Amino acid sequence: MAEKIIVTSDSTTDLSPELLERYGIITLPMGITLGDKTYRDGVDITPDYIYEYQKKYGELPKTAATNVSECIDFFKPLVDKGYTIIHFTISSEMSSTYNNSCIAADDFENVYVVDTRNLSTGGGLLLLAACDMIKEGISAQDIAYRCRDLANNVDASFVIDSLEYLYKGGRCSALSMLGANLLKLKPCIEVKNGAMGVGKKYRGKFADVLKQYAEDRLVDKDDLVPTRVFITHAGCEKQVVDSIVDLVKSKGIFDEVFVTRAGCTVSSHCGANTLGVLFIRKTQLK
Repeated sequence: MAEKIIVTSDSTTDLSPELLERYGIITLPMGITLGDKTYRDGVDITPDYIYEYQKKYGELPKTAATNVSECIDFFKPLVDKGYTIIHFTISSEMSSTYNNSCIAADDFENVYVVDTRNLSTGGGLLLLAACDMIKEGISAQDIAYRCRDLANNVDASFVIDSLEYLYKGGRCSALSMLGANLLKLKPCIEVKNGAMGVGKKYRGKFADVLKQYAEDRLVDKDDLVPTRVFITHAGCEKQVVDSIVDLVKSKGIFDEVFVTRAGCTVSSHCGANTLGVLFIRKTQLK
């Protein structure tokens, strides 16, 4: 009998409700703590609420990994229904979620855990690639193996309008923030080797910077896998997002262009006015 495979992930992969339904993907919410209350990412808290809370109280949320018990409780009903699970997590460099998921998976014979080595729709790209492989009749074990390797080809980056959240979250120095603000710098945050780092630093108005950033990311057309691209943003104005969508579509590279809103985890670290163009390359990133 053919395997009955389901793709699951933690809530950091930032796929839209429409895409989750289209591909039959189920997500396990991460914990988001504000003040003395803990919420479930994407269930009872939104990025806009986080922005409003931070503006009012000057306090950033804390993100919590899914623990072993939560993972077991998440896997068990699906396994009981006869599913083989391929479960994707945020990079193990950024959270203990992967390790906890692996411990939980040891309780089952048919749960494969994949470290995306990424966040947001950088991981989402791997989920959809796994769904494509299921349609091809590839086994769950082989899909997990291939996706672990494919993680090295994901090109994930974001441009941040303000360093405020990174600074308040302890991820950049006061001197760096001051210098960036004085020079009107907009840093590109790249995910490499499972961790976030600073790439090119742009200067100018956010909308103009995003266009140059998108041009830069898509310059090597022959190395881009044409299946799909994500434009993922954290509360950017619609006309700004639309301008990047139009630019990406004008290149004629990708079969599908998806626009998604970043969830609470990314929003907690980067703040509003963050936008990324994410896709898979044919060659591994160096």
